[in-house]
Order: sequence, then C-alpha cells, then structure tokens
Amino acid sequence: MENNKEIISDLKGLVSIINDGKEGYESAAETTESLDLKAIFLKYAAERKAYELELKAHLATHGGTSDNDEGGILGAIHRTWIDIKEALSSKEDAAILGAIETGEKAAIEKYDALIEHPETHADHLDLLNKQRDGIHKALTEITFLKTSRS
Repeated sequence: MENNKEIISDLKGLVSIINDGKEGYESAAETTESLDLKAIFLKYAAERKAYELELKAHLATHGGTSDNDEGGILGAIHRTWIDIKEALSSKEDAAILGAIETGEKAAIEKYDALIEHPETHADHLDLLNKQRDGIHKALTEITFLKTSRS
C-alpha cells in the first residue's frame, strides 16, 4: 500500500510538470510572431496534453486522481517554466526557446528520477520511457532552433 501511495504521488508530480510544459508552450505560441515557431509550440502543447491524459489514466488504475489541468504551484522543478513568462515579455524568440529548453531539461530530470526506480514503476515504465523520449526529442529540436536564432 505504501508503494501505491508513492506511485500516486510520483504520477501526480509528473502531471504537474507536464502541465507546466503545456502552459509554457501555449504561452510561447501566443507570444511569438514566427509562424513556424507558433506551429512547433502548438504541436508540443498538444503532445503534453496527450501525456497528461495518459498519466491521469494510469493514475486512475492505481486508485489516484489528479484534478490538475494546470502546472504545479510548488517546487523548483515545476517553476522552471516561469522563466518563459520573463522571456515572453521580451518577445525574442531565442529567449523564449532558451526558457523552454530549461523547462524541458527539468522535465527530463523528473522522468529520469522515476525511471531509475523500475521496481516502483514497473507497470508503467514503458509509458514513462515513451514520454521521456518524446520530451527529449522536443528538447533536441528546441535546442537546435535556439542555436540557429542566437
């Protein structure tokens, strides 16, 4: 039972950081004047929404729920996306991309921390790896775009 509580807590934490990412991408899409970047940001916002739904479905299989449709309000790892708001005020694409890059790195760290404990997360390890790989792919693209605009 203690293990199940840990699983529920971990999955709720992922829902929060995924929603932070979703909000960050949506805000970036609203702010940038680049149509190419807007499309990329909206693509990743939609991907994060899908991740959120997958996590919430798995959370339910463990008897947990998450009403979180937005980002987390506590914790430094969740707040890395707050940098986007500062970058957005400048409307500089390189700054926006840099803030997103920071958020994606934080999300990967959170996933890595859970994946390192396969005994706890055995029944959803494939899901965690799939989502982590998707976030890493996004990070690679964002890093490339940032470098090309710097």
